[in-house]
Amino acid sequence: MSAPDFLHQLFGLNGKVAVVIGGTGELCGAMAGGLAGAGAEVVIVGRNADKAAARLAAITAAGGKGWFHAAEATSKAELAGLRDAVLKRSGRIDIVINGAGVNSATPFFDITEEEFNRIVRVNLSSVFLGCQVFGQYLVERGEGGSIINLGSMSGVVPLSRVFTYSATKGAVHNLSLNLAREWAPHRVRVNVMVPGFFPAEQNRKVLTPDRVASIMGHTPMQRFGAARELVGATLLLASDAAGSFITGEELIVDGGYHAMTI
Repeated sequence: MSAPDFLHQLFGLNGKVAVVIGGTGELCGAMAGGLAGAGAEVVIVGRNADKAAARLAAITAAGGKGWFHAAEATSKAELAGLRDAVLKRSGRIDIVINGAGVNSATPFFDITEEEFNRIVRVNLSSVFLGCQVFGQYLVERGEGGSIINLGSMSGVVPLSRVFTYSATKGAVHNLSLNLAREWAPHRVRVNVMVPGFFPAEQNRKVLTPDRVASIMGHTPMQRFGAARELVGATLLLASDAAGSFITGEELIVDGGYHAMTI
């Protein structure tokens, strides 16, 4: 077997359908592009049709296939509608990425209940609901599947200034590992993608000069990550061949940040 054939057998996703919730964003958008490049039909889910159109144009230009569905990630009814729409149009669902998220740098004593509840709703409730709606489908279908929940380094170690964000991401990690245990007998794998520091819309407001200096001093690779650098890890977790025995994993992509002490 040639090297290209071997790699395609491991990482190819031809015939698979991937639902990427939060796919209009920078990180999940890059992950969606990677899935499409490996042969999956990708459904980009979000609220901004213009951003989705730009992502889909890039996917189409590269020879991939995808479409957009507008849905609110914090609404179980809309997620159920999304599931039904994908099954009607694409016939199946094999891969789900739960990637909706927001951040805040509000000092702890200034965090309002409204802000706290909003971040919990977007970062945690959306993952909970996405896993309920799509996990039930995958478990009952009986053919396995892959759910990738977007975590954070702040879900592994608490990071300063992002109190509510860290709390929600820690909960996402815990929920994901619990579901990985529950659904392993059904061959439904649940893993956490854990980006280190990747400049994106939701965290630019907290990347002040002093914080950037602190991050660089704690990152052996001495740079931020680029969104495209999540693609390889995404394909590993999405593939039933390459990732067949990987579940309950918190896959860290951080340039060595978590390995740095002094």
